Amino acid sequence: MSLNDVIVPPKRIMVLFFIIDSSGSMAGSKIGTVNTAIQEALLLVRDISEKNADAQVKIAVLEFSSGIRWITDGGPVDVEEFHWDFLTAAGVTDFGDACRELDQKLSSTTGFFTEQVGYYLPAIILLSDGAPTDDWIKHLTELKKNRYFLGATKVAIAIGHDAEKEVLKEFTGSIESVMEVYNAEVLKKMIKFVVATVTKGGTKGGKVNATGETTVGQTNQKEIEEQIRQFTEENASEIASSPDKNDPEDW
Repeated sequence: MSLNDVIVPPKRIMVLFFIIDSSGSMAGSKIGTVNTAIQEALLLVRDISEKNADAQVKIAVLEFSSGIRWITDGGPVDVEEFHWDFLTAAGVTDFGDACRELDQKLSSTTGFFTEQVGYYLPAIILLSDGAPTDDWIKHLTELKKNRYFLGATKVAIAIGHDAEKEVLKEFTGSIESVMEVYNAEVLKKMIKFVVATVTKGGTKGGKVNATGETTVGQTNQKEIEEQIRQFTEENASEIASSPDKNDPEDW
């Protein structure tokens, strides 16, 4: 190695989790819109990752219906190499199983956080349109003890009138980080906003060490909630444009 060689330190990793309800009630335009919106939003994530000299964004996707399934079953995938495979919807809503599985993977010993380069605190986006059909309280209670989960930025999108916003609030920790949506166009816009916002925040936020303890900075949750409030205010007329559950164009 010569004196002119420049050693570029490895980037820290920020894992962006998508936790997606793919139960039967999501069939049709709901799951179709989710698929299209996330596919398009990942282009924004790639751009953010490319322009960030310190952070590498990786994607992890967990779907839950009658049981759970990691789309990224080998662990988080570099956003540059990740290709979205469209999800289909069927079955019940095993949200508790999703919480248990997420708890297992948010680990530096047996989970997804084993690389030595270090990590930023993760970001977690949850999308659901209904109510859990399993013992979710026990598993979410355990998940809330997880240090990675406690430090993570968390946003939930309640899709349609039947979404259990109280459950989503329990997951994120506050109603301010739960967004409501009742039609496809707003859902698409909302997903893109959330994905871009939490990615930008996560790639300059708190860091965690090998034991899951925060070493620099804190969670970006409050900052994200303020941006959600601004988005909701700016798009209030669109968000409320389809409030009638008897409208066939409404969810």
